[in-house]
Amino acid sequence: MDKKRLKLKSVGIEYLEQYNQLLRYVFQVTDNELHQIGWEEKEMIRAKSPTLKKADVLGWFDGDNLISQVAVYPMKVRIFNHTYNMGGLTGVGTYPEYTNLGLMHKLLYQTLTDMRERNQYISYLYPYSIPYYRRKGWEIISDKITYEIQDYQLPKNRQVKGEVRRVTTDSTQVKEAYDRFALRTHGALLRDELAWNEYWLWDSDDLMAAVYYNEDGEPDGYVIYWISDDVFHIKDMIFINEDARIGLWNFVGAHFSMINKVVGNTFTDEPLSFLLEDGDIKETIAPYFMARIVDFEKFIEEYPFKPDTIERNWTFTLNDPLLAWNQGTFTLSISKEGKGTVTHSTQKTTDSINIQTMTTMLLGYKRPDYLYRIGRLDCSAETVDMLEDAIEQQSPYFSDYF
Repeated sequence: MDKKRLKLKSVGIEYLEQYNQLLRYVFQVTDNELHQIGWEEKEMIRAKSPTLKKADVLGWFDGDNLISQVAVYPMKVRIFNHTYNMGGLTGVGTYPEYTNLGLMHKLLYQTLTDMRERNQYISYLYPYSIPYYRRKGWEIISDKITYEIQDYQLPKNRQVKGEVRRVTTDSTQVKEAYDRFALRTHGALLRDELAWNEYWLWDSDDLMAAVYYNEDGEPDGYVIYWISDDVFHIKDMIFINEDARIGLWNFVGAHFSMINKVVGNTFTDEPLSFLLEDGDIKETIAPYFMARIVDFEKFIEEYPFKPDTIERNWTFTLNDPLLAWNQGTFTLSISKEGKGTVTHSTQKTTDSINIQTMTTMLLGYKRPDYLYRIGRLDCSAETVDMLEDAIEQQSPYFSDYF
């Protein structure tokens, strides 16, 4: 293979069909699978058109043939009540005959460089290989818990002040409920039209929605679901208070005579079994999303640490396998008000952490004390206590983004 003939450049809308073909090859999307959800090849290409128009897509070309690609969706996410610009990495793939040439390594480096220039200081992705993305600086930040509840285990109906009404999945009420939820939920994506398009893209037309309205008529949550073969399938359930959670489960339970069981997903690290009277249900936990900090200094400038009565400082060595600007010795200073700043330091230190551990720690998936105990955080016990006091404790929520 003559690598000199390969060129790295942006992938425009004129390459939409090639972009789609590479996606289908890498993710093994067959014609039969498309037909099962009512899609045709041309429909899939049209559906991906808005993505390619809005996303930042880079690819390697052999002549005029697209052979390797990465897409970045420009998104916004909530991290401890602060809104960050986020680069959602997706559509990653290379044809097999072009593997082992280092193409993806260079693509990811350039993609992260471009994210930094666009002020996207955090990046999310759904991994096809956790070890691969860990080697590139990403780390696990969330779990997906899949549960199965038999009909006799469903919670009993409880009185709530609001009510549940069925709506169409494309209704404004669904989007309004999600917006209210996302603005107050750590880890949640603020969905624009592109994100909503991707959220529904691979679902069949059988999806239904029900929204919980509080006593003031405001949407406080929803359940997205479908029913087939006597099974109530939950794609997603969100709620911003206990009344909404109870009300939505009242709605699910009202299908008791129609179903044998409920199967669904929850996108936090909180198992459902504790909330049920009969908690002997089947729950399966699996790692879900990964993230990496793109620019540590800039990320910290926006990060909301917890206020304290004293200023806090930590000098440490940060390691990043891909990005030189995240490499070196830094001093993290946290003001009494919880404002963080990072400066390069010439001070000698034995404290060290890599970008993967820093990411999962600051996003709240793993606590400093746990990371210290398993050897992922090399520092003193006093520093661990300081970090425990400085970083919020809240379960992150990550759902189907892209």
